[in-house]
Amino acid sequence: MIADLARNLGPWSWWIVGLLLLAAELAAPGVFLIWIGVAALVVGAISLLIWDLPVWSWQLQLLVFAVLSVVITLAGRRYFGRHDAESDQPLLNRRGESLVGRTAVLAEPISNGRGRIRLDDTWWSVSGPDLPAGMKVRVAEWTGSELIVEPVA
Repeated sequence: MIADLARNLGPWSWWIVGLLLLAAELAAPGVFLIWIGVAALVVGAISLLIWDLPVWSWQLQLLVFAVLSVVITLAGRRYFGRHDAESDQPLLNRRGESLVGRTAVLAEPISNGRGRIRLDDTWWSVSGPDLPAGMKVRVAEWTGSELIVEPVA
C-alpha cells in the first residue's frame, strides 16, 4: 500500500516525507529530524528533475537519501553547533566560581580550618586560617565543594 502510494505520488512522495519529518521536528524538537527532512526535500527536488530516467530507481533514491541525510546532518551540526559566542554572564551556571572575590562576614568561626559563611541566600562551607566569628573574609578560591577564604585587612 505504501509502495503504491509512493509510486502514484511520484517525486512528491519525497516532499511529503520531508515535510512530515520537519513537522515531527516541531513536535519533538531536538535539531535532528530537521536535517533528515531537508535531505528528503533535496531528494524530492532531484526526483522532480530526473523521475523518468530508468537509472533513478527506488534503490538509488534510498541510497541518495541515506548519504544526504548523513552529510546534511554532519554539516548542519558543524555549522550550527558552534559555541564560540561570548556570554554576557559567563559564570551563570558556575555559582561557586562567581563568588570568588566577594566578601562576607563569618557566621561561624573557622576552627581547625573549617567554618561557614552566608552569601546571598546560601550557607557555604569555607576553609582557611582559624578566624573568629564576625570576621570579614574574602573568597579566594572555589574547590568545587567549598570556598577558600582569607581575612580582609
